[in-house]
Amino acid sequence: MRLLVIPGDGIGPEITAATLEVLAAADARFGLGLVLSHAEAGEASLRAHGTTLRPEVLEAARAADGVLFGPMSTLDYTDQPNPSRAFRKGLDLFANIRPARSFPGVKAPVGPFDLVVVRENTEGFYADRNMEAGDADILVTPDVAVSLRRITRPACERIARAAFALAEGRRRQVSAVHKANVLKRSDGLFLAACRAVAREHPAVALEEVIVDAMAAHLVRNPARFDVIVTTNMFGDILSDLTAELSGSLGLGGSLNAGERHAMAQAAHGSAPDIAGQDRANPASLILSAAMLLRWHADRRGLPAFATAASAIERAVEQAIAAGEGTREIGGRNGTRAAGAAVAARL
Repeated sequence: MRLLVIPGDGIGPEITAATLEVLAAADARFGLGLVLSHAEAGEASLRAHGTTLRPEVLEAARAADGVLFGPMSTLDYTDQPNPSRAFRKGLDLFANIRPARSFPGVKAPVGPFDLVVVRENTEGFYADRNMEAGDADILVTPDVAVSLRRITRPACERIARAAFALAEGRRRQVSAVHKANVLKRSDGLFLAACRAVAREHPAVALEEVIVDAMAAHLVRNPARFDVIVTTNMFGDILSDLTAELSGSLGLGGSLNAGERHAMAQAAHGSAPDIAGQDRANPASLILSAAMLLRWHADRRGLPAFATAASAIERAVEQAIAAGEGTREIGGRNGTRAAGAAVAARL
């Protein structure tokens, strides 16, 4: 497997180094034959090359079997490309898959649960990815701003298919989250697509939940949900909520997947306030890397990669339960030691 590694900004290089140690251990144990190449994007690229993303880096991602992508400080970029957006749009990574579950040994505000948020990744309210040219966040006058939301039937159908396919291997329940009581046309289109795809999966139950009600249900009883499918911005918000319900946003894995490409990316940001302090939790990126291995296994028919992914996930869970995680989840380790503990368990 040819893997392109982009460490990112802030805590990105630290959690990427920990993740690479885990991947090296998995490679040695399961004979994966990982071939790593490295590239810069974000602040490091801006310093070295005058741009946050060079075209050749995106081309290298197209040629790779997968991308390991560290967090980016996109809020700090001025008149520069957003690398995360460029990869998601340029590689057509239409599905953002974000599992969330409780972990033994981690104090969480709710009881045990295990769910997945399946988020559409290429359109919606995101102004940098729903126009062919220009930006959909428009300043009409100094005192009036307008944001445009794009929802298309093909995008809704393919994210719904991704959710139903995932649910087939889980508890066979899909919850479509929407605001069709207000956004009657755009979320109405999304719901129509979900209902059409549901007819292709008669063994999977479909329920429809308004987004504000879903937020209330999640903090009350997340265990009732299995696979949640929704549009881009709602999915962005709800997946952060569900990750935090597990005990920390640092426990939320995230895979951006398309038909031919996939990118492992931690669910959290670059956390510049703790960068370089050996405090960041590497679990999110480690779990994201495991998801990337499983995606590669499914795409290429390589069971060793799926076995390695499951082993990484078990090692993370066991390490956290043994107090070998980082301090914000009740562990005793810093970033480097937390990654080393997972690698040792592999």
